[in-house]
Amino acid sequence: MIYSKEVQHMCVVAKGPNHGPAPIPEEGKWVKAKEIKDISGMTHGIGWCAPQQGACKLTLNVKEGIIEEALIETIGCSGMTHSAAMAAEILTGKTLLEALNTDLVCDAINTAMRELFLQIVYGRTQSAFSEGGLIIGAGLEDLGKGLRSQIATMFSTKAKGVRYLEMAEGYVTKIALDEDGEVCGYEFVRLGVMMDKIKKGVDANEALRQSTATYGRFTKEQGAVKHIDPRVE
Repeated sequence: MIYSKEVQHMCVVAKGPNHGPAPIPEEGKWVKAKEIKDISGMTHGIGWCAPQQGACKLTLNVKEGIIEEALIETIGCSGMTHSAAMAAEILTGKTLLEALNTDLVCDAINTAMRELFLQIVYGRTQSAFSEGGLIIGAGLEDLGKGLRSQIATMFSTKAKGVRYLEMAEGYVTKIALDEDGEVCGYEFVRLGVMMDKIKKGVDANEALRQSTATYGRFTKEQGAVKHIDPRVE
């Protein structure tokens, strides 16, 4: 340690209070975190790339400073999906500090890691008040049946109006319009569920039928007067 001459000539003044860090909530406990191994929790972080072309939702489950589980969801950029594949292999097994200082390839994933780090070290995790934390694998609960990300894809123009393309329920195949020409319902396919059925040997057409459902006023009896394919019409 090198001190300047000014500091070397100073007299010593004793330090008084030393209360340590403020405790933060972690997995149902109040913890005074001094080292990375003192950090545990599961939470999410949202990031975006420099041109703001795409975004990432990053979920990490950290136990005693080590990343035990990672879920990476991206949207808006084809290259980002491949970066997510690399980041998924890179992240698990690293300490939280290592991950923060690791190039996760994509701006959006790196930004999500930064935002998530802030939540974890300040005791703002999803599992802050969950005794014992959340089990490894809890991140998959965000995906639901078929293990697919829940996304919404909508498109509209002033001239032609709105088109529902994908909802949390699934891939939209038809939009129902009422007598005023307004959307009153839609038909959708649960793609994850359909693929699971096909893998189990169900005929593809039958799997499609079993995985198709509707929402809102979709039938003629319910007030729908027209159905359109949002990707064609």
